[in-house]
Amino acid sequence: MYWIIFIGIMLVSWIVQIRFKNKFKKYSEMPLSSGMSGAEIAQKMLNDNGISDVQVISVEGQLTDHYNPANKTVNLSPDVYAGRSVAAAAVAAHECGHAVQHATAYSWLQFRSAMVPITSIASKLVTWVLLIGVIMAASGNFIVLAVGVGALFLTTLFAFITLPVEFDASNRALAWLDTANITHSQEEHDGAKDALKWAAMTYVVAALAALVSLLYYASILFGGRRD
Repeated sequence: MYWIIFIGIMLVSWIVQIRFKNKFKKYSEMPLSSGMSGAEIAQKMLNDNGISDVQVISVEGQLTDHYNPANKTVNLSPDVYAGRSVAAAAVAAHECGHAVQHATAYSWLQFRSAMVPITSIASKLVTWVLLIGVIMAASGNFIVLAVGVGALFLTTLFAFITLPVEFDASNRALAWLDTANITHSQEEHDGAKDALKWAAMTYVVAALAALVSLLYYASILFGGRRD
């Protein structure tokens, strides 16, 4: 039963990823009437929010955009950094939304950041620990599996805590794009909103996949212990 649900979610995840990439491509080809680049938009959003200690930089890759609270940098992929499209504006503003969260001590971001060190370790080990745990559980030893389920619980919790962080950053981005008059038309606003919606959907599907995986291994752990 769990495998059917998991395969279903994986299929949905693949569809969402394809949909998101298609949306990004579509809105990357929609020129922004303000003519501003992603880098310029990011810098303006930071300035408008009174943030002067965050640097906007370009990083290699596609869809590699992120905010790094450790060194206070808004990292934009080349297409977003130099792009002058609705997609570039949406992504640049979204990443700056995280910078604003950081500057205003947004609670969900603080919680997420506090979890990063331990979640990073857990995510690297969880696959092998679960594999070894399932093998050992066959002979009645559930200790390693319990550790694996605990690690998987942490990564699943992290995935769900990420959701309000991402949705809030998008809401901040869309509100600012309108008030700063970056998106001049309804078409541009709707395009930015649509692009960010599909980006958020990738996080939702990832969180659901993590939850199903957690429930599956937890059922092996607690079911085996009862036996």
